[in-house]
Amino acid sequence: MATHILRRQVSRILSHASPNSNPTSYFSLARPFSSATDTIRATLFPGDGIGPEIAESVKQVFRTAEVPIEWEEHYVGDQVDPRTQSFLTWESLESVRKNRVGLKGPMATPIGKGHRSLNLTLRKELNLYANVRPCYSLPGYKTRYDDVNLITIRENTEGEYSGLEHQVVRGVVESLKIITRQASLRVAEYAFHYAKTHGRERVSAIHKANIMQKTDGLFLKCCREVAEKYPEITYEEVVIDNCCMMLVKNPALFDVLVMPNLYGDIISDLCAGLIGGLGLTPR
Repeated sequence: MATHILRRQVSRILSHASPNSNPTSYFSLARPFSSATDTIRATLFPGDGIGPEIAESVKQVFRTAEVPIEWEEHYVGDQVDPRTQSFLTWESLESVRKNRVGLKGPMATPIGKGHRSLNLTLRKELNLYANVRPCYSLPGYKTRYDDVNLITIRENTEGEYSGLEHQVVRGVVESLKIITRQASLRVAEYAFHYAKTHGRERVSAIHKANIMQKTDGLFLKCCREVAEKYPEITYEEVVIDNCCMMLVKNPALFDVLVMPNLYGDIISDLCAGLIGGLGLTPR
């Protein structure tokens, strides 16, 4: 791939963040680079397993694209840092706070009771409430669809992933789904603001309120409230099972999708499959 194409694609990825926005799940907060002198400092967590190999490949892509970026690498420790209650050090988190842009490889939480999830630590400590996943077709790469250009925005701090599970009695377990007005308004506001500032025309709220009337019902109520502040943005509500069908039939029907945590986990992976696969350059 030519250098100018790589450079354009990297710039497009970095441009998904606003300089004044809060962190998203992939830490994109910096403005896109504009010249060779506009150096970006970024935190890099190579991660575990194949993570370091992936990180090296990513750095090679940035070098080839001639992106002026300096990486600050931080690794998962071998002991729990009492300041973070996880294997991530306080210094590594401070690096992200300082640089306001970063990249994370796969991270595996050590097996054993009492270990706080590394991904959960990042989300909580850095307030990464909006998981933003761009999904678009790349010119020159043959995939099933050639007109995909959508964004999934996943609420990243609550829902079924709140970590509130327990055994009621022997043979019966219970998992709590937490939906709050504060978190729902926040992610909805992020989605509509994103749509407005990135030239997007439609926001779709994905839900299952026909069954989970209280939790998803509250999420939709918050989305409607925010939608009233953005009359120039078309707003719609789509039940998640219908959304999945529509995505695989005609992904061009969607623009920006906002949804609770679990649905976002599923839908974002589905969207990745439309353009080549999760974790892979579309092929």
